[in-house]
Amino acid sequence: MAGGKIRKEKPKAPSNNYQGGISFHKSKGQHILKNPLLVDSIVQKAGIKSTDVILEIGPGTGNLTKKLLEAGKEVIAVELDSRMVLELQRRFQGTPLSNRLKVIQGDVLKTELPRFDICVANIPYQISSPLTFKLLFHPTSFRCAVIMYQREFAMRLVAQPGDNLYCRLSVNTQLYARVSHLLKVGKNNFRPPPKVDSSVVRIEPRKPQPQVNKKEWDGFLRVCFIRKNKTLGAIFRQKSVVSMLEKNFKTLQAVLASLNGATGEAATMDVGDQSMGMEDDDNEMEDDDEDMEMDEGQGGGGEFKEKVMNVLKEGGFEEKRSSKLSQQEFLYLLSLFNKSGIHFS
Repeated sequence: MAGGKIRKEKPKAPSNNYQGGISFHKSKGQHILKNPLLVDSIVQKAGIKSTDVILEIGPGTGNLTKKLLEAGKEVIAVELDSRMVLELQRRFQGTPLSNRLKVIQGDVLKTELPRFDICVANIPYQISSPLTFKLLFHPTSFRCAVIMYQREFAMRLVAQPGDNLYCRLSVNTQLYARVSHLLKVGKNNFRPPPKVDSSVVRIEPRKPQPQVNKKEWDGFLRVCFIRKNKTLGAIFRQKSVVSMLEKNFKTLQAVLASLNGATGEAATMDVGDQSMGMEDDDNEMEDDDEDMEMDEGQGGGGEFKEKVMNVLKEGGFEEKRSSKLSQQEFLYLLSLFNKSGIHFS
């Protein structure tokens, strides 16, 4: 502009988002571990045996992969980014480790995972919940998974009744696995650094797996955690909750009466056993707590509402809160509802 000052551009600071000529995308959750001492610590705490087949999710440029190959028998690495796949292949090509590395390019949530003994992974944090339950419901058993999570998510996984972060995710995960916190990891251990700190968690699937209907269990917890600090009596009096349960009750009664030629009364007696045998393929469970709106209107004084409240009173749950209940208490309450013919899926 005539007569104006010439604006001097400041030289750009060198980017820290590169390794080996590859740029990392924060939006895709690409944060590569750069601290070799931390990598060693994760591998050591994983307890890898020389005979183990190791599943690694999101290997990136292979900093963790190298240590896993040295510790175990074989590493199966699942990577979505084609640039990272090429970098992995280049890094190990021509080395004694190359024959023990298998790389699968694809979205891990859509990939049929092979058999493995242990999973060790630094994952994109946006897939934390669906990936956790994909692993827990993997058709073949594995010993454990050692996974890097965003710290708050990790603390929800390990939270106990009464903890501030205790939520539906805590109860769901701990039904299917023993979960323990291993390491707190500062954000400066990554390239590029994420906005939050991380934690490494160990997940050991329970053997045998609990015999529950996944969809029924998840539907039950969704209701209980509408507002985890409200009493269960207040939650189950809500019009929307009573309406949903009554609809399920009538539908299942009608189905059983049709199948068995039974009266409504006989069908009601059989409902509890029927629910626990139903199959369910919906394995993804969200980590969002209190994700259902709690309506202000109270349900009418109908017989079904009274039936629901009688279940709570029978078990002594009317004045209790989900934030304080143990896993065993949740299982017991669900069994009481099912025995009364009340279902959540």
